Amino acid sequence: MWTASSERGIVVCMSCGVTQEGVGGKSVRPFIAVVGGGLAGCECALTLARAGLDVTLLEQKPGQRTPAHTSDHLAELVCSNSLRSNEIASGIGLLKAEMRDLGSHFMETADACPVPAGKALAVDREAFAAAMTARVAASPRIRRVEHCVESLVDPVLDGAWAVVIAAGPLASEGLAASLARATGEEHCYFYDAIAPIVWTHSLDRGIAFRASRYDAIENSCPEGQGDYLNCPMSREEYEIFYRALCDADTAEARGFESLKHFEGCMPVEALAARGPRTLTFGPLKPVGFIDPRTGRRPWAVLQLRMESAESAACNLVGCQTRLTQPEQARVFRLVPGMGAVEFVRYGSMHRNTYVNAPAALNADLSLKTLPRVFLAGQITGVEGYVESAACGLWAGLLLAARAHGRELPLPPPESALGALLRHLQRPAKHFQPSNAHFGLMPELGEKASKKDRKALYAARAREAFAQWLLKSDCGILR
Repeated sequence: MWTASSERGIVVCMSCGVTQEGVGGKSVRPFIAVVGGGLAGCECALTLARAGLDVTLLEQKPGQRTPAHTSDHLAELVCSNSLRSNEIASGIGLLKAEMRDLGSHFMETADACPVPAGKALAVDREAFAAAMTARVAASPRIRRVEHCVESLVDPVLDGAWAVVIAAGPLASEGLAASLARATGEEHCYFYDAIAPIVWTHSLDRGIAFRASRYDAIENSCPEGQGDYLNCPMSREEYEIFYRALCDADTAEARGFESLKHFEGCMPVEALAARGPRTLTFGPLKPVGFIDPRTGRRPWAVLQLRMESAESAACNLVGCQTRLTQPEQARVFRLVPGMGAVEFVRYGSMHRNTYVNAPAALNADLSLKTLPRVFLAGQITGVEGYVESAACGLWAGLLLAARAHGRELPLPPPESALGALLRHLQRPAKHFQPSNAHFGLMPELGEKASKKDRKALYAARAREAFAQWLLKSDCGILR
């Protein structure tokens, strides 16, 4: 809670003792600086503003863009348009449910911009980013400033009682170096890969068929009305594609950077290098599909997910890559149904920056060396769109609670959010980013079949999170 404490115009945070002095004896409203207008930054800023706090949102667009960005909107989805499973019996589905419980702006917007994706939640990325940008613009508490922050001591951050660095995985070189100096750690990074997007009309619909996995087997929807387009391959066709993929030229990393991929975003060619069946048990898995032309299960299936409600373009599911653009065109056109495919956007690689969270961050996501500076989003070591937004939501809730004179306890470790946040505190010899999954949670403590375990984890998590919500009284921040 903030209060004026003297004639000189000093404003004091009753919970943390931070002061802000006005100019000429006039009281100045304290503000929180949020660096980065991506998913975590927007979610954090909107959460703080909803709690009655003033926010300065610092975003370098539209004046500058990173190599992975193409839009001037905030909250741009640079890789896939999928937010992954909506099923509650999955780590990511559970995390989304908890975010909805907390009034997440990210989830409200995503739920309003869906495109067909079977049991997953996918969004029209342009509609989603435009809607999030409009939410920020409509908030009277948020002041958006176009500025590229290159250092933790950037003068534009002066006067903020707290700074949230939500610069995403593509933080500027200067800011990344400044973070490395502040944490005392070697600069850590890995590479993320983006999948190609193609025009739907350029697919051969005599080969590519519409279906979701198991539709034809379970008769869960009429033939030709599934959420994905699927390009089936015979064994011979797959082997031709596989050999070409393994032999294709890839884009070189810069000389001073080694390639260190996150397992969950492994380039398709890197997966292929592990063996000829890796893809058929992974992103090209044919289980649950029947090729309408043969009436049999294909050897492999390349799935394409709609990019927008109009279905004009499709994303090659699981085909993130660092192949050169000419090689992408050559190799993917070997897939049946894609012989004359036209590319909207080629796949690419970009650097993802993150800190060694257990060594660098306090439990509240503040830097151990600079407790006024908090991190949020992928730069903390969470991985994925939803996880990044969840981290921004948590940072916003925590700081809002402090501004109202109280501390917010961590969500329970049995919950998806609580488990994800504790991952950032768990010491590890080689800390790696993580998605939300049940493996981060405490063991069930009871024997259960593989089929039942996920449902038991989810039920326990929902009960623990509901009890935490009642005790923590997060409602006053909404």
